Amino acid sequence: MTAEVQAPARGGWPYDVERVRADFPILAREANGHPLAYLDSANTSQKPQAVVDAVADHYLQHNANVARAMHMLGAEATERYEHGRSRIATFIGAARPEEIIFTKNASEALNLCAHSLGAGLSEGDEIVISEMEHHSNIVPWQLLAERTGAVLRWFGLTPDGQLDREAAVRDGLINERTKIVSLTWVSNVLGTVNPITEIAEEAHAVGAVMVVDASQAVPQMPTDVATLGADLVAFTGHKMVGPTGLGVLWGRYDLLAELPPFLGGGEMIEIVRMTGSTFAPPPHRFEAGTPPIVEATMIGAAADYLDQIGMAAIHDHEQLITGYALTALAEVPDLRVLGPTEVAADGRAVNRGGAISFTLGDIHPHDVSQMLDSRGVAVRGGHHCARPLHEAFGVQSSTRASSYLYTTTAEIDQFVEALLWTQNFFGGRR
Repeated sequence: MTAEVQAPARGGWPYDVERVRADFPILAREANGHPLAYLDSANTSQKPQAVVDAVADHYLQHNANVARAMHMLGAEATERYEHGRSRIATFIGAARPEEIIFTKNASEALNLCAHSLGAGLSEGDEIVISEMEHHSNIVPWQLLAERTGAVLRWFGLTPDGQLDREAAVRDGLINERTKIVSLTWVSNVLGTVNPITEIAEEAHAVGAVMVVDASQAVPQMPTDVATLGADLVAFTGHKMVGPTGLGVLWGRYDLLAELPPFLGGGEMIEIVRMTGSTFAPPPHRFEAGTPPIVEATMIGAAADYLDQIGMAAIHDHEQLITGYALTALAEVPDLRVLGPTEVAADGRAVNRGGAISFTLGDIHPHDVSQMLDSRGVAVRGGHHCARPLHEAFGVQSSTRASSYLYTTTAEIDQFVEALLWTQNFFGGRR
């Protein structure tokens, strides 16, 4: 691995991005005869060589099932799996490894929250979400409300893409009937960073549990669950230079110990009899069957990689590259950014993550995405699993460009030039 940071690099940036990019072989590819400009990291991040090597090493040298095998390979696999758990606990500031539950993705982690917390709901209880949520943080709560007779309520949005907290106070959104509040920390469409700690205080004041979808936050900024204020936090490995097929749920241990299991099967039990079963303590209570063994090893390697660069440095880079992109996009005719657009005097984006969603005149986002792809630029077009948010902004869909620790200003320049070329192709100005 070649990435080394902490000291400022050339140009005032927090590290040498080109040295980091050397760790990601895929970034050296061309796309349709152009240098690949990968601006779809909010969808999935690319993987450094060190993380990919961890997969090969596990399968070639340590492959066995965990917990059940009493031989050397089984012990090695179990040790590596549990190391992944301990490593992620340290990475996000958890009090103990047993607060980390591995799932197959963040969606399953949020479904686990809805299922297990739902066991304590009654008709008329209220669940609060927001219009900016990913579908993974909407549909599980809709299903829970249907099962229990609970009422689903939500924060609306302001024109600049913030939670409408004034309306929430006026309407008594969080009140004595509220049992669960579940919000995204960083919007995957707007980039908005929500005030989780403040809203968690409001939730706890009425006895509600605070759930957070941190899929766009944990990869981009330092995370300390001990001070965040949440009770349960879900995120995913593949957006933080780690594996697909692995989600993470952190929870306060005392809360996890009270919750019923989500799935039944092997390893989540204490004693099984034909007349009934008792369940293992957390985290194994929530990890039925063969777990994502190699993925847990891989996410441990991903955390090692990110910590070597430094999460504070990565966050600084994200603010700078996003500010650079917002400034450049402001010069593109007929382009409307959804969400916060403020850039500070030092060039950093203000209170937002790296996902920038926009419309480009009346050109359909799918057309924009295909045209950009022909120029080597990878973005996403659609509603980004956030259709209610798009309806709130009066648009059917949008194009989304999203940066990460390896994104360069040259890629942003290539992206903007491709947008102008697209406008020209469709008869617009250039």
